[in-house]
Amino acid sequence: MITGKILRDMIISGANNIYNNKDAVNRLNVFPVPDGDTGTNMSMTVMAAVKEIVNTNKTTATEIADITSSALLRGARGNSGVITSLLFRGAAKHIKGKAEVDGKDLAAAVTAGVAMAYKAIMKPTEGTMLTVARVAAEKAVEYAETESDPIKVLEVMLTAAEETLEQTPEMLPVLKQAGVVDAGGRGIIVILEGMLLALRDGIVVEAVDSDDPMAENENVFEKFDTEDIKFAYCTEYLIVKKGEVKDGDVIAYRAYIESIGDSVVIVDDDEIVKTHVHTNNPDKALKAALELGELIKIKIENMKEQHTNMSEQSAPSAAEKKEAPKAPEKKYGVVSIAAGDGIANVFRDLGCDCVVEGGQTMNPCTEDILEAAESVSAEIIYVFPNNKNIIMAAEMAIPLCSKKLIVIPTKTIPQGVTCLLSFDPDADEETNTATMTEMMATVKSGQVTYAVRDSVFDDHTINEGQTIGILETKVSVIDDDRTKAAEKLFDMMYFEDAAFVNIYYGNGITQQEADELSALIDEKTGGKLEINVLEGGQPVYYYILSVE
Repeated sequence: MITGKILRDMIISGANNIYNNKDAVNRLNVFPVPDGDTGTNMSMTVMAAVKEIVNTNKTTATEIADITSSALLRGARGNSGVITSLLFRGAAKHIKGKAEVDGKDLAAAVTAGVAMAYKAIMKPTEGTMLTVARVAAEKAVEYAETESDPIKVLEVMLTAAEETLEQTPEMLPVLKQAGVVDAGGRGIIVILEGMLLALRDGIVVEAVDSDDPMAENENVFEKFDTEDIKFAYCTEYLIVKKGEVKDGDVIAYRAYIESIGDSVVIVDDDEIVKTHVHTNNPDKALKAALELGELIKIKIENMKEQHTNMSEQSAPSAAEKKEAPKAPEKKYGVVSIAAGDGIANVFRDLGCDCVVEGGQTMNPCTEDILEAAESVSAEIIYVFPNNKNIIMAAEMAIPLCSKKLIVIPTKTIPQGVTCLLSFDPDADEETNTATMTEMMATVKSGQVTYAVRDSVFDDHTINEGQTIGILETKVSVIDDDRTKAAEKLFDMMYFEDAAFVNIYYGNGITQQEADELSALIDEKTGGKLEINVLEGGQPVYYYILSVE
């Protein structure tokens, strides 16, 4: 039987195994570009659960599963991370209330997780990690009809996953052309291998690198007088719901918390209620919370003491001590995801309230996006993911947000910029949403980067180190010169009624080099276009181009 302790060890072992092997999984990405991050996203997603359960005193399988499910929901990164979180989340719901789990329970739980993942994907593609997980679950259920030993069931599951992974190139021609198996499917197998080692052999895989991949940036203190702090204690905790907690109970709880403090953020998940409040009576907040369930991850900090210490260390001037004006409450707020200081500044200049760092090389997790949305003083929050691999993580924040959160599914930086330009703060929600969604189709986006390995993709033979031009999401240009590649990409993007071209140049590109590209485009179009050259500062991508 799988007890809570054993399940805890299995999850830690699986997480550490994918963490140790994330680079190998990354190298299986079909796109031979340097932002292949399937392994990284899966690793960081599952490691979010490790942070929650590594020191827990919970002893039942359902408790460990619930904590894991909630942590993965908030920590999901990228499409592969979201799917991984859904697999665990569905499994946790199935074993709800079970202190121990046998082989039959395990097989049924994994099946429930697969069903949840398939349901969340609008158009599931066979030959991906979904297929690997589904076939593994089917074989496990079939075997568990006559054998309930969880070790045997997990072994059958792993074998089926490995056999299915080898077939993924036959299911997806793009995999066969690139000469790889599905990266997400390989990640699932790596996690299962780590879990099996813990279950069968009692060996918990240890993370090879001691660096914490989930390390957070330290908070920067606002510069204001200590006496201006009305509520002294920053109080945060999670409530693990007990029994049947009704919506009305949480609403009444929220009203009480708001009556004893400010800066209140309460997020009601299926099993967890996350609370943040600034109050002078943290004891009263905790007492009210205990009516809903058990408290975990309690953190109470004296902000007056913190600020005094910080002030003494930094010795700010009188001008620095002046408190910044508090943002007024408004109807709309905007959160955008972007990589590169220059691009982030473009979004801020256009009225974006909060820019979350991330994009092609580092997908932010659901909780990153959620916290950004909660920080904006507005009733309705629009989120621009600006990357197809961030859309799902952003959408998972919708039910967790205390405000109305609307995700505009922008897949590129230029699409996000265009949407923000078309945003009207005086229009109603439906009009803004429809207009911005429509405007995404009016801009053509291109990106110029380099190949990290030899590959064949979209009928292109690509050598390591060559420059790649990507039109929207399709590899369209291969060249040995990045300026020529950008020029050829522009030729494919140009259309008769085009009026504007934006060139965002990234790390490693000089202003002179970007100006030369601008001059080439200006010459070949007869000076008909308005061309803007901006220092984007983005990593990995030499250029991001837009034509509209």
